[in-house]
Amino acid sequence: MKHRKSSRSGKNKFNRSILRICYAAVGLFFALIIYLVWFVQFEAPNVIGSSYNPRVNLMSDRVVRGEIRSADGEVLAKTQVGEDGTETRVYPFGSLFAPVTGYVQKGRTGVESLANFYLLSSHINALQQAGNELVGVKNPGDDLVLTVDSALQKTASDALGDRRGAVIAMDYETGRILCMVSKPTFDPNTIADDWESITAEDNDKGQLLNRAAQGAYPPGSTFKLVTLLAYVRAHPDAYEEFSFDCTGVYTDSEGNEIRCYGNTAHGHQSLKQAFANSCNGAFAKLGETLPAADMNALAKELLFNESLPYRLPYVKSSFRLSEEDTAFMKGQTAIGQGRTTMSPLHNLLIASAVANGGRLMEPMLLDRIVTAGGQEIRTFREKEWGGLLKAEDAALLAEYMRAVVTDGTGSAFRDAAYETHAKTGSAEYEDGGERKTHALCISYAEYGGRRIAVSVIVEDGKSGGSTAAPVARAVMDGWLLR
Repeated sequence: MKHRKSSRSGKNKFNRSILRICYAAVGLFFALIIYLVWFVQFEAPNVIGSSYNPRVNLMSDRVVRGEIRSADGEVLAKTQVGEDGTETRVYPFGSLFAPVTGYVQKGRTGVESLANFYLLSSHINALQQAGNELVGVKNPGDDLVLTVDSALQKTASDALGDRRGAVIAMDYETGRILCMVSKPTFDPNTIADDWESITAEDNDKGQLLNRAAQGAYPPGSTFKLVTLLAYVRAHPDAYEEFSFDCTGVYTDSEGNEIRCYGNTAHGHQSLKQAFANSCNGAFAKLGETLPAADMNALAKELLFNESLPYRLPYVKSSFRLSEEDTAFMKGQTAIGQGRTTMSPLHNLLIASAVANGGRLMEPMLLDRIVTAGGQEIRTFREKEWGGLLKAEDAALLAEYMRAVVTDGTGSAFRDAAYETHAKTGSAEYEDGGERKTHALCISYAEYGGRRIAVSVIVEDGKSGGSTAAPVARAVMDGWLLR
């Protein structure tokens, strides 16, 4: 009997082992299926469309690259086929959309790179495809419709003018990028001919750099949103009691001087007034008192030194502060100077999250894909990245940004037909030993069912309120007052 029980027990153990193996095999099988579905849906276009993938050349041998169009129907890029079969990629707007479309010669950049797989795919009638292949005729590729608006792109470009800098705007509730301008720029029609001069060592214009996403700038006073929030969190019951007497020059605890823009003496300031008037002295004083650990934690929360939810090349924003830093470095950091850098794109995302109650939408450029015959085959969905800010923090920052317009440096928006929230900034930098100032502005508004957030930087533009804010105002008018 004991031998029989032992034998039965051994068989049960063996059967359980077999079941475990079967369950593991089935689990791996389903995991593989899930991965394949995910890969085909999300990663295949990126892998197949990569310039390192030799399959791309095979696709281009069979398909004429599709068109790229703006949200309002303008053709931004198309392929002209000559009588001898020679294909030429043409950009009807020249340099205007270069930061968006990119180019296909000398490599691929911009949307031409991001959507390479879609533009080299063809979904026309299967019989028509088969017929074309039998006679050796290429099939027309699918067309791509973007989120950018051609009229607004021109408005933003005209507002920036010949100055170096960037303008980027998006619908903060959907993440749809409405315009993206970077200057100086290039003409993708002549990129091959201009390549040597553009990439020459003595060329300091940086035409190939998309300043909107790849430009790393000191944020200046736009960073005061971060310092303000850090102080409010550290003093939730007492921040409204803060006051500061501004003489135009603040002397820190180590005897260093930090000046307000133009040495302006703001006089007696509450926290909201100091924010609205962009008082450097008040915020430098805050910076001295805030623990470096708190500032670093909040900066990380707001995606400094972190990846941004953006699929084209961009530069990570940088923030670094230590308790061992001098009082001067702490004060400089609090007013957006020091070692801090960020991109106009990142500044736009923070402003958008404030406007959207703390929720951040992923910025998107691709709207939908249509066949050469006009049939829609795919729509790109809006995606919420998550909560960048707590709702109560977003509400407080919105209140303070509104005060910038009604009582502070955002006077360029004061007579607008819509209610604007903004923060201006002036960021010092050194150019060949000479001290210069970038002008910045972030803003947002809603009017008539339309929404927009805008981020502007004008290099060597001096005052954010007098130089960058009017650019943002022109873009907001161009979108909200149609």
